[in-house]
Amino acid sequence: MKKTIYLLMTTLMLSFVAFTSNAATKEDGINYKEYYATKTAEERNARVEEIKTRVDEIRAMDKSQLTKADRKALRAELKDLKKEANAASTGGGIYLSVGAIIIIILVLILIL
Repeated sequence: MKKTIYLLMTTLMLSFVAFTSNAATKEDGINYKEYYATKTAEERNARVEEIKTRVDEIRAMDKSQLTKADRKALRAELKDLKKEANAASTGGGIYLSVGAIIIIILVLILIL
């Protein structure tokens, strides 16, 4: 009976626990996550500030005079900058959903 409960709880935990991490982003052969793992915090913060400056420049631009291709290129650049900024500002990691945390707590209570 006890083994059945443990098996059931393990199955539930494995089916509800969602471990996610930031996807490795590659642009021009650069894996941002690995690239920023080797940088110091000051270097990462400096790059994040450069990205913020560029985003502010893009926001301040008069986009009404741009062609459709230019606007598309700006959107692609902003997406890439966002991915790079996310990789630079976060150290990666594992995220747990609220449901996963509740299930882990319940399992620990049952075990202890």
